[in-house]
Amino acid sequence: MSGYGDADGIGPGGGAAGAGEHGASAWRRLSPRTLVVHCGWLGAPLGSLALTALATGGRITAGAWFTLGAIAAAFAVVTVAALIRWARTDFRVTGESLDVRSGLFTRRLRSVPLHRVRTVDLTASPLHRLLGVTVLRAGTAGSRDGGGELALDALPVAEGERLRVELLARAATGAGAEDPVLARISWRWLRYAPLTFWVVGGVFVAGGSAYRVLHEIGIEPWKLGFVRRAFAEFGNGMLWLTVPAALLAVIALGSVGAVVLYVENWWNYRLEWADAGSLRVHRGLLTTRSVTVERARLRGVVLCEPLLLRAGGGATVRAVAGGLGNKEENRKRSGLLPPAPRREAVRVAGGTLQSAFPDAALAHHPGVALTPHPRVALRRRRVRGLLFAVVPGTALLAGLGAAFTPVLLHAAWIYAVLATPVALWLARDAYRNLGHGIAGRHLVVRSGTFSRDTVALRREAVAAWTFTTSPFTRRAGLVTLTAAVAAGEEGYRIPDLAEGAAPGFAASAAPGILEEFLISPRRDGSTAST
Repeated sequence: MSGYGDADGIGPGGGAAGAGEHGASAWRRLSPRTLVVHCGWLGAPLGSLALTALATGGRITAGAWFTLGAIAAAFAVVTVAALIRWARTDFRVTGESLDVRSGLFTRRLRSVPLHRVRTVDLTASPLHRLLGVTVLRAGTAGSRDGGGELALDALPVAEGERLRVELLARAATGAGAEDPVLARISWRWLRYAPLTFWVVGGVFVAGGSAYRVLHEIGIEPWKLGFVRRAFAEFGNGMLWLTVPAALLAVIALGSVGAVVLYVENWWNYRLEWADAGSLRVHRGLLTTRSVTVERARLRGVVLCEPLLLRAGGGATVRAVAGGLGNKEENRKRSGLLPPAPRREAVRVAGGTLQSAFPDAALAHHPGVALTPHPRVALRRRRVRGLLFAVVPGTALLAGLGAAFTPVLLHAAWIYAVLATPVALWLARDAYRNLGHGIAGRHLVVRSGTFSRDTVALRREAVAAWTFTTSPFTRRAGLVTLTAAVAAGEEGYRIPDLAEGAAPGFAASAAPGILEEFLISPRRDGSTAST
């Protein structure tokens, strides 16, 4: 990214001093409502104080008064800091760049050429929406680690939308799809919400968060009367009934939470081509998000099929694109489709690629017969499943049984009997999901069992290849091939290829990278493959 550094000679005033530096438009300031946004952190401590007062019957202890005083002092400091930051931060869009200057004693000017802006993200939390403002984040070609991202917090919604159009006005142009709208939300897709991680994991995440909040305000959940009674009744009941009942309760709560989260994340969802061929995703109920990706930065798509979602016939779609930030930001911004029917996911993936998605599940699709991997890859997965899932659990239960009670010895062999076929089935599924191939302009890679991912990458986007082996894979004649791409996860693995076939496939998928290593001159002047 260019243009970082201190801006010497910029006066402390507003727009007049700098408006003519590049003969461009005048400097603009953020919305004054930014000051209120920066005070949003007060919600958590004030809420904790209110809960403490309720828990103590309205009695305010000396510690609570101390907390209130600390909040007041922090409020004064944060308000003054926010006022200074607002007064000393302005921006402008010239014909060539986005300029942002800030700082009290040391003025800093950050300037980004417009042709390097790759994504523009408009995000509005509930507080932002209440105040009618939004946060604009512009990602550039060098912003994968977050260092090249410019953020303006906060702008009026209308001005944020106008600025988004300004920043993308110089994006690469190209013919868009005949129908600019690729997908809209269908509430029939809600049936796929319970088939996600949040059905079980969300309950424990919510429980852990509640425990942490109660602990912070001085309440020990385990000492509450109704919690003690619940655990006592659970322990005294028939475990063969209470344990399944508890699991059903967790699943029911998780399903409700998953549906609520689905609605919050994907309310008013729309995926469309807009602004000179840029791809835009708009979604969100309380916190709205509008992410725009330049067409030239799209490197491919990923069709994700987590195990439960795959069992229900669903899938999601993610973009492989540059300029979406670090890995955490990339996960937030790259989603193109919520959990939906697999047929819809394949259609959206094809619309994003602007060509038929190379779906190996469609036997009639030309050129998508994925090359299977050697049978030794199946053996490796079976061995790993037994060594890392079955043996440790069995050994742990057997050891505890030998030390404490013979009941756990029976639990050990029961666990081994039940876990072994499950591990072998998962290994078989993981092996069947392995595949790689070339479909026209795209490199296709499929792998995974807990999440079967089919990646379609533009072949010209592959910047380098990495061959990885271990003592075990070398003995089995296998190699893991990784395609380095300046987008998405930055590297996409093709695990357990035949060692002899990997170089030839890499050279065919991305010509011009490996040729000098595959051909070596003979002493007689001829060449030979190495």
